[in-house]
Amino acid sequence: MIDLTSMSRPQSVAVVGASPKPGKIGHTILGNVISSGYKGKIFPINPKEKEIAGYKTYTAVSEVPEPVDLAVIAVPAARVLDVVRDCGQAGVKSLVVITAGFKEVGAQGLEMEKQLVESCRKYGMRLLGPNVVGIIDTHTPINASFSATFPQQGEIAFLSQSGAMLVAILDWSASIGIGFSKVVSLGNKADLSEIEFIEDAAADPHTKVILCYIEDIVDGPRFLDVASRASRKKPVIVIKSGTSQAGAKAASSHTGALAGSDLAYDVAFRQCGILRARTMTELFDLAVAFAKAPVPKGNRVAIVTNSGGPGIIATDNVEAKGLQMASFDKATIEELRANLPAEANIYNPVDVLGDAKADRYKFALQKVCADPNVDSVVVLMCPVGVTEPIETTEALLEMRQSFPEKPIFAAYMGGETLAGGAAMLAKAGVPCFTFPEPAIASISGLVRYNEVLDVPKGNGNQDLANIDRKGVKAIFYDVIKDNRLVLLGSEATEIAKCYGIPAAPVVLATSPDEAAAEADKMGYPVVLKVASPKILHKTDVGGVHIGLNTAEEVRHAFVEIMENVHGYMPQAVIYGVEVQKMMPKGTELIIGMTRDIQFGPLIAFGLGGIYVNLIKDVSFRLARGLTAREIEHMLRETKAYTLLRGYRGEKPRDIEALADTIRRVAELVNDFPEISEMDINPVFAYENGLSALDIKITIS
Repeated sequence: MIDLTSMSRPQSVAVVGASPKPGKIGHTILGNVISSGYKGKIFPINPKEKEIAGYKTYTAVSEVPEPVDLAVIAVPAARVLDVVRDCGQAGVKSLVVITAGFKEVGAQGLEMEKQLVESCRKYGMRLLGPNVVGIIDTHTPINASFSATFPQQGEIAFLSQSGAMLVAILDWSASIGIGFSKVVSLGNKADLSEIEFIEDAAADPHTKVILCYIEDIVDGPRFLDVASRASRKKPVIVIKSGTSQAGAKAASSHTGALAGSDLAYDVAFRQCGILRARTMTELFDLAVAFAKAPVPKGNRVAIVTNSGGPGIIATDNVEAKGLQMASFDKATIEELRANLPAEANIYNPVDVLGDAKADRYKFALQKVCADPNVDSVVVLMCPVGVTEPIETTEALLEMRQSFPEKPIFAAYMGGETLAGGAAMLAKAGVPCFTFPEPAIASISGLVRYNEVLDVPKGNGNQDLANIDRKGVKAIFYDVIKDNRLVLLGSEATEIAKCYGIPAAPVVLATSPDEAAAEADKMGYPVVLKVASPKILHKTDVGGVHIGLNTAEEVRHAFVEIMENVHGYMPQAVIYGVEVQKMMPKGTELIIGMTRDIQFGPLIAFGLGGIYVNLIKDVSFRLARGLTAREIEHMLRETKAYTLLRGYRGEKPRDIEALADTIRRVAELVNDFPEISEMDINPVFAYENGLSALDIKITIS
């Protein structure tokens, strides 16, 4: 973990480009540093001025007679490199380069940015930027940015790749009272990125929740490592804009075709414990929830309402978010029945009716919160003539004190009538919404994070036996030597065998007699397939014959396949015909891999056969760090799992062997990054064991 103290908690700051003229960026930054209450030393840098805002001004950072921890640079792009070199010679530890005009403007700017990074590395300086708004730490305090708003002190760290998004959020947050521990504009991420600041925020005692707005991730594996550790300490919530171009390319494999453009981010975030928000509203709703509410022990939600309609809407949302409506104890139901009006609904949701005053709300809330089958509570209030918003809010706050381990959220569905109560909740730190949906969504986020914390540390895997890495290297060597990127079926089958992946025997034959001899050895029936790296869909060109039971049938099929293929694709290079043992019919599955540019290999599992792209019953996981637990979840997410467990009288399939095979595929593609795509389709699953029938491997 790198030390970012000199950037967020510096002892001294130099503002390069400081200006006495209002409207200049350098004027705003210097003013923000001063007005934020920063206690360290401040050095304005401007060769044309002797004093700015009462501070002595220096011509260059190297002229400052004391050590400088942080230099904030706001000069034209053409001058930045000279300033950075001067900072390096002066021993500055960290830089924030506000200036734009680098890689975002084209090739010339990209070259300047490379030189900027090289200079920073030469002098051992860490760089935030270029092209940033700046950095804010409310607990230092310091506002080394040109934002017009210095946020309230709080426990939310906000990292944003978009400067415009950042300043808009800060302005908005001030109007509704959201506080931050630190705010970081990531900009071009030439050196420091969200990775370092997530790690720093995870170790920051003033931060409870980490928010990120990101547009791309450059170092996927390192991001996963850091985020996995950070999410075990604090919730990490990310909104990702744009899509990965890796998944948008034309893919030759089924797996590549199934992997959507944004899928890798979804899988990566889920696997390392990140909560993904789909909207900015959801991002900050979750942030407030984590900053203000405890994480519930389970997913059982209780609803207390004074109106039936909103209660039904909330119930629908509970189920839609994968949560569970709590079932009350018999004692709770009896007390509610005895003390609420006969017309009230005493089951979940608890409807205390439209004429409910504070005392009725308080009674229902106390009984519901005390029920051991309730993990979290949502209080709904609609304004009617007898509603007591202030008194009811006081009762809600009392329940919060009495049951601190259970999150209580409110949805006050009104305007001016309920505004006083809503303001009380906001002041007390109780999440309050106008409608039920965001309240339920926030509870869902808390529950999802509880599941993250519940995942045991370590992968829980034992080392795999029967792995022959040298054998795989030898096969790849021969393929590359032959100037090919697509392996023949026989070669792919040998690769599978090297990693203990069960596969039907396949042998390459170059003549009818050789094919017949190989068929005699392996036993009938057999299948014949044309062997050509240029032919992906063999049946389309008459390149497959199945159910062959004699040597004569094999010879005849060999000749017919060669004639068919030459007729359909006369230019295709044909290596021969592959003879494969015909295996008994089993449950058809697919196990595949496509390589994402950010996060590496993605493993796919689902229903296989000819309908794989039509039905699309597939789940994905990253091969990196794939655990037995994740493989189990991967299987359970598919409809195929229902078939594997035994469906309508069918006997269960060998799920243990299937899980082992998926893990071996993950090991293979992790060990050999040159594998760009891999499909095993179909895999036949049996009561005991399984068999891979068609294996396609592409290397790069």
